[in-house]
Amino acid sequence: MTSTSTVDYQRPGGPALRLTCSEPEGSLRGGLVVLHEADGVTDGVKLLLAGLATEGWLTVTPHLDDARLTQQDLLDATDLTLAWLVERGVQADLLGVMGFDLGGTAALVVASHRKLGAAVSVGGQQAAELPALVEIAGRLTSPWLGMYGDAGDEAGGADVEQLRDAAASAKVATNVVHYPGANHRFDADPGAAAEAWQRTLDWFDAHLR
Repeated sequence: MTSTSTVDYQRPGGPALRLTCSEPEGSLRGGLVVLHEADGVTDGVKLLLAGLATEGWLTVTPHLDDARLTQQDLLDATDLTLAWLVERGVQADLLGVMGFDLGGTAALVVASHRKLGAAVSVGGQQAAELPALVEIAGRLTSPWLGMYGDAGDEAGGADVEQLRDAAASAKVATNVVHYPGANHRFDADPGAAAEAWQRTLDWFDAHLR
């Protein structure tokens, strides 16, 4: 069984950051930063951390203040979290990031500003302080998988298609998957949620090796 714990991490002369992490029992395959939803580090986030740790990933989420989250705040917190993973023996080419809901938007922002082994976004709630997804998808610097529902809304489906087109112009591998009828959290569609989970594992398997 994996263990989950919360620590306060600080590098010399830098700010402190609260991290919740889950460690695999067996051999370490790499490290993943999980960017949480707008509700913070919930029990659902902890279950996600544990599930990824079961697959062999050292998984950690920084506690972010989403009410005032700017792009620079996000990148600074992610950099600090990545440093924590490296200090625990994770090689640079085995680092990835993922997020869901608001964290899905945050993961795309990180993947367009940092060179990581892989990135995954599950849904994406737009935040006032973060750029629009379609504006940055073409500048991706990390291989990125995005999975989006549209809640049965035709306009939402068109947004996903626009995002796919924008991501296709990036110089890294991308894949945008559209789940018609699913909401942005996939919590009302168990089939879509299960498929998104498997796609997430497959993406990290393919790119973090």
